[in-house]
Amino acid sequence: MATATTSAGVKRRIDSLRTALRKHDHRYYVLAEPAIADEEYDRMMRELVSLEKDYPELLTDDSPSQRVAGEPLKEFRTVVHATPMLSLANSYNEEEVHDFDRRVRSLLGNEPCGYVCELKFDGVAVSLVYERGKLVRAATRGDGTQGDEITQNIRTIRSIPLQLRTAKKILGTVEVRGEVFMHRDDFRRMNEERELEGEKTFINPRNSAAGTLKLQDAKIVAQRPLNFYAYFLRGEDVQRSSHHENLKTLTKLGFPVGEHSQLAKSVEAVVDYWKHWEDHREELPYDIDGVVVKVDSLRQQKKLGAVAKSPRWAIAFKFASRKAETILKDITFQVGRVGTVTPVAELQPVFLGGTTVSRATLHNEDYIHELGLRPGDTVIVEKGGDVIPKVSGVVKKKRVDGSRPFAFAKKCPVCGTSLFRPEDEANYYCENSLCPAQVKGRIEHFAHRGAMDIEGLGEAIIDQFVELGYLKSYADIYKLKNRRSSIIALEGWGEKSVQNLYDAVEGSKKRPFSRVLFAMGIRHVGAGVAQLLVRNLPNIDRLVTATLSELQNIQGVGPRIAESVERFFKDRHNLSALERLRKAGLQMSERQVRVASGSPFIDKTVVLTGTLDSLSREEASQKIEALGGKITSSVSSNTDYVLVGAEPGSKLEKARKLGIRTLSERDFLEMLSSEE
Repeated sequence: MATATTSAGVKRRIDSLRTALRKHDHRYYVLAEPAIADEEYDRMMRELVSLEKDYPELLTDDSPSQRVAGEPLKEFRTVVHATPMLSLANSYNEEEVHDFDRRVRSLLGNEPCGYVCELKFDGVAVSLVYERGKLVRAATRGDGTQGDEITQNIRTIRSIPLQLRTAKKILGTVEVRGEVFMHRDDFRRMNEERELEGEKTFINPRNSAAGTLKLQDAKIVAQRPLNFYAYFLRGEDVQRSSHHENLKTLTKLGFPVGEHSQLAKSVEAVVDYWKHWEDHREELPYDIDGVVVKVDSLRQQKKLGAVAKSPRWAIAFKFASRKAETILKDITFQVGRVGTVTPVAELQPVFLGGTTVSRATLHNEDYIHELGLRPGDTVIVEKGGDVIPKVSGVVKKKRVDGSRPFAFAKKCPVCGTSLFRPEDEANYYCENSLCPAQVKGRIEHFAHRGAMDIEGLGEAIIDQFVELGYLKSYADIYKLKNRRSSIIALEGWGEKSVQNLYDAVEGSKKRPFSRVLFAMGIRHVGAGVAQLLVRNLPNIDRLVTATLSELQNIQGVGPRIAESVERFFKDRHNLSALERLRKAGLQMSERQVRVASGSPFIDKTVVLTGTLDSLSREEASQKIEALGGKITSSVSSNTDYVLVGAEPGSKLEKARKLGIRTLSERDFLEMLSSEE
C-alpha cells in the first residue's frame, strides 16, 4: 500500500499530466497549433494510464485518459432539455430578412438593435451540460424539448473539453450548444479508407456525422473525424450580456468557435455578410447551408421571446438551391484514388451560383438510369447546400430525336483494365493497383501506420513524389534509394531527413507477411482478414494460386472476400507489383516457429482487450502466435484466455460471464518469461 506521502506525490504527478494533456489537446484540436510531437504526447498518456491503473482511487471521469470509456450502450436514454432547443425560421431572400428586421425593431419599440452573423454549419446540433466545470451530460436536439443522451460519444471528440478551461472556479451549471460536423477532406479520407477495406461509404459529411452520433459503441465513434463548434452559452457564473461576448467567453472556456462570426449594426450589413459567404463558401473546409442572424443583446432576446418552436430574435438566412437548364454534351468517367469509377456529366457551360459550371457528378450507373439521362438531353443542374454541382433532372420534352440510352463503360478509362461491379454495390471499380489514377491513394494506404508504417512518407510527401515521377506505384517506394541526390536537392530536404526516410523504408521490410498483404489494398481485406488468410495460406505462392473454394473454406472468409482476393491475384499489374515487392525483400511468408510442447499458449485461443503498457497489441499478438497460440477478435466458449489491458471493452464482461480465464499484463509477461 502506498504511503500518504507517496500518494500525494502520485496525485501531483497525475494532476500535472492531466493539465499538460488538456493543454496539448486544446492546442492541437482547437487552436491547430501543436506544441509537441505525437510521440511525447503518447508517452505522457501512457504514463497517466499506468498511474491511474495503479491508483484507481485517483481516477476521475474528466481525465484525458477517459475519452473512450464505458461499455457499448443497448439504447440511448432520453433527456429533457432545461430550455428548449428551438428551431430557426428560414429565409431565402433579402426581402424576408428585411421583414425580420422590421418585426424585431417594432417589438423592441424601435430601440437600437445590433445583430451577430454566424455561418450555419451543415451538421448536427447538440447540447453539453457541465456541473462544477466538468462535462456530465450531452444530448441531441431531438424534438427540441427532449433528445437522446450521447455523453459517451461526445466525450470522444477532442475539441470538446471534458473540463472547462478557466482560472475561475465554476460551481453552477453551464450549458453549451453547438454543431458536430466533419471537414470535407476528413470525410473524403475516411470514405477512401473504408472503401479500401471493403466497407460501405457514406453519402455526405452531415449524414456521416449524424449517423456516427447514433452509434452505441464510443470506441467506433472515436475513430471518426468529428469536429465541433460552439455557438450558445448559458450559465450564471459565465454568461455575459450579449451574444458576441458569450462567443468570446466560449473561447476562453476552451471551445472552438466559428472564426467568421461578425457584428452587424444594420440589416444591410447582414445582407452583405450573407452575399459574401454565398459567393465564398466553397473556400471553407466544411459545408455550410446559409448564415444565422441573431439579436446580439440577451436582454432584447428575452424581451422578444419565441413563437411556436422558433425564437423571434434569430433567423436562418439560407442559401437558395440554385438551378439552371443546360445541355448534357456527354457522360465521361473519372477514377478515384481507390479505384471507384464515377460517371461525370460534361455540360454546356452555364453560370450558376457565382461560378460557371461545365461538369457535374452523376454518382453511379443506377442514378443515371433513374433519371433516364441520355447525352444530348436538356438537364437541370443544381447547387444546393453543398458546393459540388449535380444533375437533378432531365427535361424530356426537349429531348432530341435519335438519342440513345446510356451504357456504362466496360473498361477503365485510364488504364484499360476491365471494370468490376459487385452484385450488392452501386459502383464499378478498377482493381489495377498500378492504375495512374489510383497511385496516390494506394501508396498512402500502403505506407499508413496500420500497414507498412513508413514514418516520414505522409500524404504531402507522397503527392510531391508522385508529381515528380518518383513514385508510380507502391513498389517504387523501395527504389527511392536510387534518387538520393534528387531528393536532397528538393526544398525542405537534407541529408538527415532523407536518411531517416530511407531507414523507415528499410525498416518496413521487417513487417510480417500479414501486414504486407493488408498494405496491398485488396478490396474487403482489412488487417483482420489478412491475418486469417496468412494463418491458413502462410506464403504468397500458396495465396496467389489458391482456388475460390480453398479461400471460401477458410473460416471467416466469405464469398465476397474470396472473389476479391482471387480477382486481385489474377490481374497481371498486381502480380507485377507483387514480384517487385518480393525482390525488394519484403516478407512473403509467415515465419514457421517451432514451438516447445510445454508452451502455455500452444493450441490456445486468445482474445485481447484494452491497452497494454509494455508492448503494443500487435507485438503481444505476434508473441502469442510465435508460442503456438491463435488470436481471435471475439470471446466465445472456445476462447481459452482473455488478455486484459487498460480500458478493457465488453469482451472482459463476456469472459467473466462465460468463466474464461483472464490474464493481466503482469500474468502475460510472466508466462512469456517462463519461455525465454
